[in-house]
Amino acid sequence: MAAKNTDQKSEWYISNFKLFEKSLNGDGASEVHSLRRAAIARFSELGFPTTHDEEWKYTDISRLAKVPFKSVLHFDPHSVSDQTIEQFLFGNRRWQRVVFLNGHHSSGFSSKSSSAQGVKIENLAAALKNDSNFVRDHLAHYALFNEDPFTALSTAFFKDGALVVIPHGLILEEPIHLLFVSDGNEDEFVTYPRNLIIAEKNSQATIIESYVSLKDNRYFTNAVTEIVLGENAVLEHEKIQLESESAYHVGTLHTSQSRNSSFVSNSISFGGSLVRNNIRIVLDGEGAECTLNGLYVGTEKRLIDNHTAIDHAKPNCTSHEVYKGILGGKSKGVFNGKIIVRKDAQKTDAKQTNKNLILSDDASIDTKPQLEIFANDVKCTHGATIGQLDDEAMFYLRSRGIGLEEAREMLIYAFASDVIERILPEPLRERLHGILHKRLGRSRN
Repeated sequence: MAAKNTDQKSEWYISNFKLFEKSLNGDGASEVHSLRRAAIARFSELGFPTTHDEEWKYTDISRLAKVPFKSVLHFDPHSVSDQTIEQFLFGNRRWQRVVFLNGHHSSGFSSKSSSAQGVKIENLAAALKNDSNFVRDHLAHYALFNEDPFTALSTAFFKDGALVVIPHGLILEEPIHLLFVSDGNEDEFVTYPRNLIIAEKNSQATIIESYVSLKDNRYFTNAVTEIVLGENAVLEHEKIQLESESAYHVGTLHTSQSRNSSFVSNSISFGGSLVRNNIRIVLDGEGAECTLNGLYVGTEKRLIDNHTAIDHAKPNCTSHEVYKGILGGKSKGVFNGKIIVRKDAQKTDAKQTNKNLILSDDASIDTKPQLEIFANDVKCTHGATIGQLDDEAMFYLRSRGIGLEEAREMLIYAFASDVIERILPEPLRERLHGILHKRLGRSRN
């Protein structure tokens, strides 16, 4: 993305950075804050993207950019009850969890399981004070802010998030849950969750990263997660987005994989008014493999944009990608899936599929699978489909006495549940099935 003159909308954030600096107290002199300053300087050069930028061609973020969102510098830790948090734990309090309220770490709602000995789980702000060299060796090394203005904003304004380190050889039987809650007590605020997850050599774990809200108010979540997999590490990452239907959500995930590592990403987008998911996977070790699964449901005038890139940087790597969209009302979906095969990445095996179900005349999808292949001994396939409910399947169900609405819901549910069934933790899987059933009742609105 070429540099551009900073517009008035970007100036709001640049001027607010000075207020943010004052709130940091002694942290303003740290080496990490030098990173923040470099990031805001880059954002001032980039400005917000427009539909003239190729990567944002089908996603107009002008309504997001024009709102003067304010950072939440302070929060009330008693604004949320135990019962409220309970409903977002997916039915399992035993799981280790780190909870954030309006971007601020809540030690009262966070917990650690005694079975996870050796695992480092803490909030990033504490980690920067306790082990800043370790964090500095990884933070912002994968999700680079040079070309993406939202990553630049996140890097400039981030204050907290989660740090998870799975030590060498440890296999975790239960997930770690990173829960981000917007309480809705303020309007037009922005949070910048920043997460760093490291799975060391021969380790295995499941991470759930969920975003929820208590009220249907307008706010902005700009989240960045960086994941590093060591040799032979196995990690499953569940990104669950259940935010306010008036909210804006831009989420960025960058993953770097070493030799023979295995990564699975399940991305579920059920909330938000304007949603953009940026996922970039770098297969940086021979024999690495990754699987990307996604499900997005659009209703009313929602816009959901999924941009994925799988970079096969080394030979003998495998990737599989399946994204499915359900779009009703006047909603719009965008899918851009890119597979890059570098010159020396021979024996690459990459498959990508995007399937979309359109439920109304006013819903739409822009889908663009891409292959950039610079090696000659590869197997790469990609495809996209856009369609409506199958008339023959509908007729079959109706002929057996099933009502129109029930038959319709059964077919949509079967289409979507294929993605949900790929999620490993059973309590999460069951909860998402229930949420999906409720969403289907509104899928035409």
